[in-house]
Amino acid sequence: MTLWSFWSCFLLACIQLYPFHLKLGARAEITFPRLANRFYPLEVTSPKARVIRKSAEIQVSLKVSDRNEVFNRSETEGTAAARSTYEQGVKNETLIRNDTAVNYFNLKIPNKKCDNISIGVTEASKRTFSIREKRKRSVGVSYNENLDRSITGEAQSSVESVQGASNFRSEYRRTGEESRGSNARQSEPHLDTSTFALSGDSAHNQAMVHWSGQNSSVILILTKLYDFNLGAVTESSLWRSTDYGSTYTKLNDKVGSRTVLSYLYVCPTNKQKILMLSDPEVESAVLISSDEGASFAKYPINFNVLSLLFHPAQENWILAYSHDYKLYSSMNFGKEWQLVHENVMPGRFYWAVMGLDRESDVVHIETRIAKGRAQYVKCRAQRCTEGNRQYLFPGHVDTNSLVVQDEYVFTQVTKSGRASYFVSYMRESFRQMKLPKYCLPKDMHIISTDEKQVFAAVQEWNQNNTYSLYISDSPGVYFILSLENLRTSRGPAGNLLVDFYKVEGINGMYLANKIVDNLIKTFITYNKGQTWALLPAPTTDVSGNNLHCILPFCSLHLHLEMSENPYTSGPITSKKSVPGIIVATGNIGTELSSTNLGMFITSDAGNSWRQIFDEEYNIWFLDNGGALLAVLHATTPIRQIWISLDEGKKWDRHSFSLVPLYVDGVLMEPESDNHIITFFGHFSHRSEWQLIKIDYKGLFSRRCMDGDYQTWYLHNKGELCVMGEKQIYMKRRPGNRCMLAQDYSRIYSSEPCLCTAYDFECDYGWERQADGKCSPAFWFNPNGVAKSCSSSQSFLNSTGYRKVLSNNCKERGRNVYSPKRVACHPRAPQGLHLSTSHGELSATIGSNVTFMIHLDNGESPSTSIQLDFGDGIKITYSNLSRTENGIKHIYRTTGIYRVMASAENSLGSDSSTLFLHITSPVDRVYLSVPIVAVREKAANLTAVVWPSHTRTLTFFWWFENSSEPIITLEGSISHMFLREGKNKVTVQVASGGTVLEDSKVITVKEFFRSLLLSFSPALDEHNPDIPEWREDIGRVVRTALSQVSGVSENQLMVSLYPGLPTTAELFILPDEQMSSEHKKRSEEALDTILDIYVTALNKGLVQFELKANIRIVVYMTQQTLAPLVDSNAIHSGSAMLMLISVVFVGIAAFFIYKFKRKIPWIHVETEDRHEKDPEVISTVGQNDAMSKVKLSEFPSQKELMEKELEGRSRGGFGRSMERIVTREFPNCTNV
Repeated sequence: MTLWSFWSCFLLACIQLYPFHLKLGARAEITFPRLANRFYPLEVTSPKARVIRKSAEIQVSLKVSDRNEVFNRSETEGTAAARSTYEQGVKNETLIRNDTAVNYFNLKIPNKKCDNISIGVTEASKRTFSIREKRKRSVGVSYNENLDRSITGEAQSSVESVQGASNFRSEYRRTGEESRGSNARQSEPHLDTSTFALSGDSAHNQAMVHWSGQNSSVILILTKLYDFNLGAVTESSLWRSTDYGSTYTKLNDKVGSRTVLSYLYVCPTNKQKILMLSDPEVESAVLISSDEGASFAKYPINFNVLSLLFHPAQENWILAYSHDYKLYSSMNFGKEWQLVHENVMPGRFYWAVMGLDRESDVVHIETRIAKGRAQYVKCRAQRCTEGNRQYLFPGHVDTNSLVVQDEYVFTQVTKSGRASYFVSYMRESFRQMKLPKYCLPKDMHIISTDEKQVFAAVQEWNQNNTYSLYISDSPGVYFILSLENLRTSRGPAGNLLVDFYKVEGINGMYLANKIVDNLIKTFITYNKGQTWALLPAPTTDVSGNNLHCILPFCSLHLHLEMSENPYTSGPITSKKSVPGIIVATGNIGTELSSTNLGMFITSDAGNSWRQIFDEEYNIWFLDNGGALLAVLHATTPIRQIWISLDEGKKWDRHSFSLVPLYVDGVLMEPESDNHIITFFGHFSHRSEWQLIKIDYKGLFSRRCMDGDYQTWYLHNKGELCVMGEKQIYMKRRPGNRCMLAQDYSRIYSSEPCLCTAYDFECDYGWERQADGKCSPAFWFNPNGVAKSCSSSQSFLNSTGYRKVLSNNCKERGRNVYSPKRVACHPRAPQGLHLSTSHGELSATIGSNVTFMIHLDNGESPSTSIQLDFGDGIKITYSNLSRTENGIKHIYRTTGIYRVMASAENSLGSDSSTLFLHITSPVDRVYLSVPIVAVREKAANLTAVVWPSHTRTLTFFWWFENSSEPIITLEGSISHMFLREGKNKVTVQVASGGTVLEDSKVITVKEFFRSLLLSFSPALDEHNPDIPEWREDIGRVVRTALSQVSGVSENQLMVSLYPGLPTTAELFILPDEQMSSEHKKRSEEALDTILDIYVTALNKGLVQFELKANIRIVVYMTQQTLAPLVDSNAIHSGSAMLMLISVVFVGIAAFFIYKFKRKIPWIHVETEDRHEKDPEVISTVGQNDAMSKVKLSEFPSQKELMEKELEGRSRGGFGRSMERIVTREFPNCTNV
């Protein structure tokens, strides 16, 4: 019976345990194919790169990286048979940002309401990365000093999460000995692990994780449910751990049970300060904590935050960028906000650089002013009013071109399809960046500004898919070629990806992938790009088999991407605390490949390499670089990791989980002594997120002592002098199980070497020849003007070489490569160039125009410079050095000015001229034309423009149905109409990009009659002097005239003139029904009608009612001797008689005026009339004697038609703006 009971219990236990054991067995036995088809172009981005997200995509569009590392993206595709129904792939592009932001995971899960799951962690390293579908289950992160969020959602990185974990405990603790058996000795290397499952939030599809501060035990996790159909976060939970991730506590009650959190930010200078954003769909508020999330305070805000930028030194100062392109600032860590500027370009705002900007609260901003045009604005964060703003760059810049990085400020200006690049060094004036003359760059991207030197990727005029590497001098002005045909590509958002990598810990050491004969090969340099060489391949493979790979036909090739995110190491990694060690993914052969990949390591800074794995692994540095951790890069679940304590020569396998884990990422606190690693992942596609804490302190037995270290010499193929010095490094002896001190010195000794040719690069304008020597390029004149000869009698003349920056070699007594000081020899000035600072030949009236003068050859100290601005002002400088920062001048009137610069000394002279257009915006245009004209007789048409311009406008005249306009530079034109009837005239005035127009209709007849009319004074009191009112009054007067005479309104036209007193002109037209054969009868009929109107007007019979009890009487002012233009070739006798009378009266008036002082009984008041000078002087050459018409003196519209009437008496329309204003009507009007 006892035996039966025993076997029954045993059978029952087997039944109960069977599913769990079956699950473990299945996980342990199933294998999956590895991923292939990797691509590794590198992305060059700005230090303040932004993420712009649309739905499930993240777009990154920037050009400049913040560090000398150049960061890449990798692509991997693969399938896992056992997980094909689980993994759907992630196609999100993610950007990894610097210190302040939180890092994210993102993933798709089938059969879930929401598509993506994200997890994030704050990381202190300063890197920027871009990812694109590395694998179907991938990890991505976004972090930087300013973290950008999308409008529609986060998805900064992608991972897969799990649900359920139905029969697995929330927390499981075990030790490394349990995985190896109970008989393992305590002194053997071991790992201590614990597992925690985030229970209750399995529906949440996004999370953000932050490890608070160095050596802090606090970890914060924000999980969210993001509904992609609604485009909003609908639920959130905040978790906090105070024991390095062993356990977590939910904090929803502390932040508010109804509060929905969307983002978590951490202050980079004080990581105890946490700032979280609530979802704007629910409420706009920030939650602030100063105690690592132990407590929070909520503050409302009135804008939606798109990104934050923390100050590099002041922990409470923050810049916030909103969705409506506005920039805000807070000086108390988000409690209060103030508007800084509007129309700010995304990602183009920067805090002051300490030690360079005078005030620490300075903000550098790029503001958009028009399509494709922006301005560089500098102001203080809390005092950025218009009066406190500085515009440091003269003129406009291209949008998305401002970069403030270390000692440099970069910007770009495009003119006529060609871009010019400008740099400001140490906050001095901008100077144009000088590339070799015939480089002719199509595109430029800044890679690095470390060590006071600029690395730039430049696409030359004859390059399509490749770029060339150029390096500058310290001011960033003069660039020389370092390496041609770098491998590049474009990311999904159009961002440039360049294969270029800076090795950490070794000064001047870089790796680059270059295209040689359509083959991609990896090159290395030890002297900052002066010379490059192929990588030697290992002598044996991972199995110890000999490899017959001989340079240059066969070499080692590496994928040069930085880590995609803090949770994966990426294809290549190096660490400043471990100089000389590089671990990378690559292959051996004739070119770089994406297949047959393995892991390679060098312990002597790239002189020799070893293969350590024949598969792809993620490898991290542990214990301040003293140990290596390797995790298989695969889509299959794993339960073991590999650790090496001897620089990869020997690897020990350790188990970290009883159940195989799908690893989505690995988190560790950099430069920390806590020896803690956290694995993120899931056991199955239905399990909850699993956080496995690993304490690897058990790998070491003690602290390292002096005897545990050894030295090694940095060298380049046996040459000990690298970057001008012999360096001896110290590292732990391989195999010693001792912990490294965080602050131990890596450099044992350093001794400078004597300078050699390898310590110098070719200077600007010089090129390296086959024999290694530098000689002048064909376009460069080495005997030209010296940059330093302007301030003294001698200068340092280049020998064709310049010392590599950061090179510490010691120069000999007589170094053939260093510049030589020579005397300034007298030379006549040659090659004088005059230009504006922004390269444009037009400017707005009243703006500050900066002229730049450059002299190719000549003796600067004794060469005087004279600049004639063309407006009567000249300025002279004693020597060329005084013009280095440009010469500023303001023009007060519009026009085209001849600006001439001349350079002169005792040996000769030279000059240069440019023509500058000074314009002002056109407010309005008025077309002044006669409303009636005579067929086949010229009529004068005038376009009056406010404000006035001189020879800076273009006039387009359109007549009826003409297919081509008549184009003039003057506002007046004479035109002959050949067809009777109504003719429409349109004038268009073009000023820059602005076009205004006005149109009028002219009635053309063979002959007509006209009368000048005046009105009762009451009409002036109701005259608003606008065209619509004049048209309506003209229509009423025409009706009244028709009623008095019985003449059809079709024969009458009344035109009121602008201004006061109110006047008009009556035009009497021939009857259209009368045939042309009866011309004489028609003229007699017009004369009869004219007599009728003269009688009626003189008797006051023509009246109309303006308002109730206000009647206006129309009078005849004076009968015109002739119409606006001659209506007949033969004048009537009465008209001739009147004309003779007028002439006689004029002669009498002249006689009286001439002799008035001799006739005491005659006193005549006269008005001195001075003919006005032209409003603007001739387009070339003005002098002081010429007077100008100020804008305030421009006649009003009311006076315009009065001057037209006066012009008729003088013989026709001229330029009415140049005539004297009169308030009296002439006795007659004539052409």
